[in-house]
Amino acid sequence: MAEIKKPVAKAAAKAAAPKLADPIAATIDPASQQMIVRAQKMGIDTVFDRAVAMKPCNIGVQGICCKNCSMGPCRLPLPKGGIEGEDTRKGLCGATANTIAARNFIRMIAGGASAHSDHGRCVAEVFLSAARKETEAYKIKDTNKLLQIAPWLGVAITVEEDGEVKDRDIDEIALEVAEAAMNEWGKPEGELLYLKRAPEALYEKWKKNGVLPRNIDREIVEIMHRTHMGVDQDYKNLMKQGTRAAIADGWGGSMLATDLQDVLFGTPYPLQSEANLGVMKEDHVNIVVHGHEPVLSEMIVAVAQKPEIIEYAKSKGAKGIQLSGICCTANEILQRHGIPSATTFLSQELAIITGACDAMVVDIQCIMQNLANVAKCFHTKLITTHPIAKMEQDNVIHIEFDEHYALEDAEKIVKMGIDNFQNRGSEVMIPHQKCTQIAGFGVESIQYHLGGTFRGTYYTLNDNIINGRIRGIGGVVGCNNARTRHNEAHVEVVKELIKNDVIVLTTGCNGIACAMAGLLTPESAAVHCGPGLAEVCEVVGIPPVLHLGSCVDNSRILLAATEVVKAGGLGKDICDLPAAGSAPEWMSEKAISIGHYFVVSGVYTVFGVTLPTSGAPVFHDHISKDYEKIYGGMWDIEPDPIKHAQLMIAHIDKKRKELGIDKARERVLMDMADRQALEG
Repeated sequence: MAEIKKPVAKAAAKAAAPKLADPIAATIDPASQQMIVRAQKMGIDTVFDRAVAMKPCNIGVQGICCKNCSMGPCRLPLPKGGIEGEDTRKGLCGATANTIAARNFIRMIAGGASAHSDHGRCVAEVFLSAARKETEAYKIKDTNKLLQIAPWLGVAITVEEDGEVKDRDIDEIALEVAEAAMNEWGKPEGELLYLKRAPEALYEKWKKNGVLPRNIDREIVEIMHRTHMGVDQDYKNLMKQGTRAAIADGWGGSMLATDLQDVLFGTPYPLQSEANLGVMKEDHVNIVVHGHEPVLSEMIVAVAQKPEIIEYAKSKGAKGIQLSGICCTANEILQRHGIPSATTFLSQELAIITGACDAMVVDIQCIMQNLANVAKCFHTKLITTHPIAKMEQDNVIHIEFDEHYALEDAEKIVKMGIDNFQNRGSEVMIPHQKCTQIAGFGVESIQYHLGGTFRGTYYTLNDNIINGRIRGIGGVVGCNNARTRHNEAHVEVVKELIKNDVIVLTTGCNGIACAMAGLLTPESAAVHCGPGLAEVCEVVGIPPVLHLGSCVDNSRILLAATEVVKAGGLGKDICDLPAAGSAPEWMSEKAISIGHYFVVSGVYTVFGVTLPTSGAPVFHDHISKDYEKIYGGMWDIEPDPIKHAQLMIAHIDKKRKELGIDKARERVLMDMADRQALEG
């Protein structure tokens, strides 16, 4: 019997051997490839390996599995041959595939909108503390931005005294702005104040269709109520509520987060930095910040630059402190301080696998729990800082951040990283790859680049779109997804767009991926762009890909599009513009919320990977074909990055034709008389 069992045991052992990712197939980034190989040699599993070993649920991918009550889960797989005749699929309660897909879809919107809005709420609370002078760490840095947003929140910036108009006290304005902003999350009546920042035609469209958000929290809560078993069972009505919540995200929570962060920490302007794992330094203390909120990371930047803290690091044998970032916390400190970006979401574990990460400090969103398991294999201190984001592993240190003691908390964290420098082993291996990047663009800086200090305008951009040098605008944003080759779709979509003279606005991990690929420098235009866009980039001195910040900063893209509408010549609404949106490697609920608020703001929006609507074709047609008729924007799906970009270009060309700017125009040198006649 023993002789029979022996080969069976060998076969079982062989079958149990873990599947490992092919590093070349897993990522286009050479630095990440090196770290994957290293992890595999050390027996450390990463998300790349787990993606090979674990296949996704096909029914869940289609969006047609309902688990909203304990009678289920009810699974309604789409027949391989599609639906012929009436679709008779239904769950135990009778819910159709359309109802189930719509419920699942808007629950994703609720999850994404709540993540962004809670981020914004946290910033608003810190802003209120600063306005009340309750904290010394935070102060109003950009009073111009404060004065710019105050009227939109119903706060007067001047006062009339004895018939004379005078400027109001800036502290009074700050306090009223803080209170008005906080009110947007839960006010009992009215509508979100920032909705009026949209083009008038778009606002009226929302009003006509009954989707104006009342306040941020209510729209999210109502989604959860409507999707409870036995409540809303009409996919069109469900999507109306999903639309309200998505608008409350883009034109509410996210936009407020961006604006309040600018006022507190400074409005970004272009600066130079670097990106990729090669930014880490072997002879420095390496502290990596990861997550999404800049409230803590701003303080870590401040503390790490103190001379006495640098001297403390030197006393431990280091030459200094090297900060770097992952995900949107990286983008926040990049755009205001030039702190380099270490890597994107999907390769976050690899920063620890370098062996040089002395502390990784995380806050909220997109943080893999497996970081704790990887950190056990090295000396890295993994530090959680937010009360709603802890990890169960016992090697994780929790230092709860309090804005009232911000500098003290930040100093404690930085010193912990410094003290850990001496605990490094001999296993340090930092890839050499890194690229220069220019980041920190925004509505204000784009205006400045196009027109200067005194004549800042979007007219120059519109003029170059009209004359054809710039074909159109592409907003390319979003996460990574382990079901795709890391960073490939991000980079290939962007390259195809700029090759065809489409200027790209980017945020989030797409911005970091483009930086890692060397696309965020003015010099890259000559290599990768079509002749028209290359000429504009050379004259203006900008990259063909403008990095606008973190995922909440997608609101900057909305406002930039609004400025293009205001500048004239390209229609009266965002849906009239030769523009398209993209999330090539999306993975999170936030991406669904972002995608939807762009769609209902009038933007044709293409997602890569997949979309959780394919199992309900009627519902999918509703958010694409029907929505294009209602809002001017629509959802589309294309995993192949080149075809993905070509869909965007085709839409841009369609809009150029509708505007009558699709044909080349003769360039005429006009004298003053001609100009006066034109103006008349």
